[in-house]
Amino acid sequence: MIERLEEISKRFKEIEGLLSNPDVISDSGKYKKLAREHKELQPIYETYQKYRKIASGIQEAIDVIHSGEDEDFIELAKEEKKELEKEAKELENQLKMLLIPKDPNDEKNVILEIRAGTGGEEAALFAADLFRMYSRYAERKGWKIEILSANETGLGGYKEISALISGKGAYSRLKYESGVHRVQRVPVTESGGRIHTSAATVAILPEAEDVEIKIDEKDLKIDTYRSSGAGGQHVNTTDSAVRITHIPTGIVVTCSNERSQIQNRIKAMKILRARLKELYERQQKEHLDSTRRSQIGSGDRSEKIRTYNFPENRVTDHRIKLTLYNLEQFLDGEMDEMIDALVAAEQAKKIENLVSKDNE
Repeated sequence: MIERLEEISKRFKEIEGLLSNPDVISDSGKYKKLAREHKELQPIYETYQKYRKIASGIQEAIDVIHSGEDEDFIELAKEEKKELEKEAKELENQLKMLLIPKDPNDEKNVILEIRAGTGGEEAALFAADLFRMYSRYAERKGWKIEILSANETGLGGYKEISALISGKGAYSRLKYESGVHRVQRVPVTESGGRIHTSAATVAILPEAEDVEIKIDEKDLKIDTYRSSGAGGQHVNTTDSAVRITHIPTGIVVTCSNERSQIQNRIKAMKILRARLKELYERQQKEHLDSTRRSQIGSGDRSEKIRTYNFPENRVTDHRIKLTLYNLEQFLDGEMDEMIDALVAAEQAKKIENLVSKDNE
C-alpha cells in the first residue's frame, strides 16, 4: 500500500507542475483532464501526508523510549506513541477506502430495463410494481425519470419497459439492482387464493455518451412500423415506431412511445448505446478476475438477487443475506437501507481484495 501511495504522491506533484505549464494551459482538453485527475488524487495525497507526519512522530517517540532518558519523559513518550498509533490506524482505514478503485460510471445517468419473466400476467404486473418502485425512489432522490419504451398489457402490467433516469449518482445507487427479482403473493388473476411465484428481470445500464460508443450507420438495420396500442386517440396511424438492429452483435431495440419517428429513433439509439457499452464492458471484465471478486453479485441478468414475499411482508436480498420487514414501504421507494447495505458490502469486499493484493 505504501508503494502505491508513494507513486500517487509523485504523480500528484507532477500534475501540479503541469497545471502551471503554459503549453498545458493553452490546451483546454488536456488541462481539464489533468485538473480532474488532480482533484481525484488530492484527498489521497493530503491524507497520506498526514499519515507520514504521524508515522514520523511515532518513530520519534520510539527513539525517546529507547534512549534511556528520564523515566517521566519516557512515560510521556509512551502515552504520545499510543495516541499517535490510534490516529495512524484511523488514517490507514481512510487510505484503504480512498484507494478503492472508483467505478467510472458512478456519476452517470441510468438506462433502466425491466422485463416480465415467468408468471404470465402476474409477472407483467410485478414488472409494473418494480417500475413504480424505481420511479418513487428516483423522486425521493430528486432524479428525473423518462419512459423510453414500454409494452403494456391489458391489466396495466408491462411485458417490458425501458426508462432513462437522470441525476447525480444515479448509477452508483442503482447498479446493484441488475438481476432476477422474484415475487411471492396471491395474484389478482388467481381466484383460489393460492400464493404464486413470479419473476421479472431488471437491467441497470450506465447511459453511454456518443464519444464513448461509436456506432457505424452501416452496422444498423432500421425498420419503421405502425405502433399498436390499447385503442382510442393515442393509437398511431403512421409508421412512427422504430426497430433498430445492430448487425455485428444482433442487439435489437424497439421504441414506439413517441408519435414522432425521429424522437423514437433518438430514444432507441440511447438504449442501443447503453446495451453496447454493457456488452463491451462485460467482455473486458471476463478477463479481470480481481474485478469480479470485488463485485456484489455478477450483475448478470440471470442471477436471482431478491425476493419480495407479500404474506410475510418481507424483502430479502440473497447476495448479502439481508431481510427487511417493510415490503410496502420498500415498494414505495424506501430502498436506501438495502442499497446502503449493498454499498457497504461491496466496499468491504474491495478492501479485502486490496489487502490480499498487498500481502501477495
